[in-house]
Amino acid sequence: MNLSNYYWYFKSALTHKFCDEVIEYANSKKEVMALTGGYNDKKKLNKEEVKNLQKKRKSDLVWLNDLWIYKELHPYVHRANKLAGWNFDWERSENCQFTKYKLNQYYDWHCDSWDKPYDRGDPNHAEHGRIRKLSMTCQLTDGSEYKGGELEFDFRNYDPHMRDESKHRIQCKEILPKGSIIVFPSFVWHRVKPVTAGTRYSLVVWHLGKPFR
Repeated sequence: MNLSNYYWYFKSALTHKFCDEVIEYANSKKEVMALTGGYNDKKKLNKEEVKNLQKKRKSDLVWLNDLWIYKELHPYVHRANKLAGWNFDWERSENCQFTKYKLNQYYDWHCDSWDKPYDRGDPNHAEHGRIRKLSMTCQLTDGSEYKGGELEFDFRNYDPHMRDESKHRIQCKEILPKGSIIVFPSFVWHRVKPVTAGTRYSLVVWHLGKPFR
């Protein structure tokens, strides 16, 4: 799919009050270890599985599913989808992922969508047969509050591990200010580099629709 825009951002869009409320709310809940596709969150991982997982991703997260958060974020998804010229059909959002990147935590190269749509085992399930179409990341901490943790994109349509060419990478500095939002197609490769000081808080939401034709 050829795109004229690989991401769309809104600088300092969310109020500091909203960001702080999300952080306080999420920190009051139980955090879990972040997983990747292929790992079942209902099964406790053994030491070898944790070791393999953390080669790819190391962070902690809290799942949120609250209307007041969606009401704040959804207008930006609609605007980005239109202004970037994607005009993807999407129907609903998954749970919000509040992510904590602490010292030496990261998420290596990945894309949020995969080849097959969700199989929830029930045709009436709202997510059954849907794929992730649009990804959203909200910057809840200011870039001055931590070091490292850069969000990078690679716009080639294959795993960047296959060919390490830094000229294809773009570091998204536009969303460093607190409250900034970035929206991008879920098939775009991206990563969060290791945090070297402080803590980076972000809120990630995926927006689902029927598979592309």
